[in-house]
Amino acid sequence: MSEPIIAVEHVSKRVTDATGTLTILHDIDFSLQPRESAAIVGASGSGKSTLLALMAGLDVPTEGTVRLAGTDLFALDEDARAEVRARSLGFVFQSFQLLANRTALENVMLPLELAGAARAREQAAEMLDRVGLSQRLRHYPKVLSGGEQQRVALARAFVVRPQLLLADEPTGSLDFATGESVMNLMLELNREAGTTLVLVTHDRALAARCERQLHIEAGRLMPA
Repeated sequence: MSEPIIAVEHVSKRVTDATGTLTILHDIDFSLQPRESAAIVGASGSGKSTLLALMAGLDVPTEGTVRLAGTDLFALDEDARAEVRARSLGFVFQSFQLLANRTALENVMLPLELAGAARAREQAAEMLDRVGLSQRLRHYPKVLSGGEQQRVALARAFVVRPQLLLADEPTGSLDFATGESVMNLMLELNREAGTTLVLVTHDRALAARCERQLHIEAGRLMPA
C-alpha cells in the first residue's frame, strides 16, 4: 500500500477557560490513501469542523499530530504550514469565502498567483469554463447566485490541483437541487484531478457518496 496522503495520529484537542477544561476531540486516529474519498459525519458540535481545521494545520492539537504526504504539519512553524497549505490543499466552505472586491476570474487566479504559477489568468479561465461559468468571468460575487458562487469556489479549490481537498458542509447553504448539482460537480472534478477528498457533513445521503464514512460522536471516532 502506498503512503497515506494524510494521517491523523492519535489527535486530541482540549480547550480551557474559566469554567474548566473541555475535550473537543478524543484520540482521533485514521489515514486516507491517495484518491480516496471520505465523509466525516456527526451532529452539530461533535467536533467535525475542529478536526478539519487540525487536518489543515489551521489549529494545533493538544496531543498527537497530522502528517500530510509524510510531512508532520506540527513539526513546522506557522509560516511553513501556510506554504504546505498553499501547495497541497484545497478548501471549499459552506459560506463560499469569495473575496467580494474581486471578480470570479480574479478569485480563481488568487491561489495560482500566490503559488507563483505561470499563465494564472489562462488557467483560471479554463477552470471556470470547466465549471460552466465561462460567461461569468468578470462578474463579482454579489451578482452571482449561491450555486454560481460555490462553483467559483470549486474552481478556486481545484485550479491548483491539490493533493487533498477539504470541504466543510459545501452544500449546506444551497437548496436541494443546487446542492445536488454542486456535489455532482465536486465529485467529477475530484475524480478528474485524482485528489483525496474529505467532506464534512451532517447529511448521511451525501456522506454515502464517499468511499468511507468516519462517524464522530462527542469528539470520538466511532468504530466502522
